[in-house]
Amino acid sequence: MPSAPAEAVGGLRLLGRAASFLVRRPRLFWLGAVPPAVTSVVFVVALVLLVGHLAGLTAALTPFADAWSAGAATAVRVVVGTLLVGGTVLLMVLLFSTLTLALGSPVYDAISEAVDRASPDAPAPVDEPVRTGLARTVRQSVGLVVVSALGAAALFGAGFVPVVGQVAAPVGGALFGGWMLVTELVGSPLERRGVLTLRERRATLARRRWRSLGLGVPAFLLLSVPFVAVVVFPVATAAGTLLARQLLDEPTDPPAPVRRQVTRG
Repeated sequence: MPSAPAEAVGGLRLLGRAASFLVRRPRLFWLGAVPPAVTSVVFVVALVLLVGHLAGLTAALTPFADAWSAGAATAVRVVVGTLLVGGTVLLMVLLFSTLTLALGSPVYDAISEAVDRASPDAPAPVDEPVRTGLARTVRQSVGLVVVSALGAAALFGAGFVPVVGQVAAPVGGALFGGWMLVTELVGSPLERRGVLTLRERRATLARRRWRSLGLGVPAFLLLSVPFVAVVVFPVATAAGTLLARQLLDEPTDPPAPVRRQVTRG
């Protein structure tokens, strides 16, 4: 059994392999870059509006500080403002993948299927009514949004714990965000293999938890940088399919080319 660091590094390497795969398929890459570009613009505008109204929001959240000295009131409001912006960014990154996958679902399915076709033993498409698959996707997306919001709220609250909170909140945010992200990235390839529920998906990821986090955490951190996500998201989608294959012990190396023997007369 590989060690946890080796597994985490193996998960990280999947991003490199996925990038190499998409470099050879520029049309798929650029199609996959459009949905995150749209989502990035929407989120950046929302973040700018938040920062613009931050003074009023922090004052509304800390009415108890009105009776304090100016220095103490300013200090606590700076902390609250920082946590508010940090919590909002965390929630945005957590929701980013859900919204982007919903917006570009056909494109990301095409990327995932292309990875499968380039590997041995590509699975056959799942034969089910479109309405059934759509209803399941919507239901699971809502569930993931709720969990993400609750997680962001808990991490926001943890940030108020002196000393410990300033370390636990960002580290916990990266781990939680990475796990939520990789849960979504493997959704499409696992569905094609009959893994249809979120519970089954999480159980499959838990088989190689550190490899899953090794992919999810770096991808999550990269997606938190505005507009870097435009490049990272299609790569992360392809990497999620490679991870899904590894979780189910399927080969991820392309089949060796068949050499033709030339008969000499």
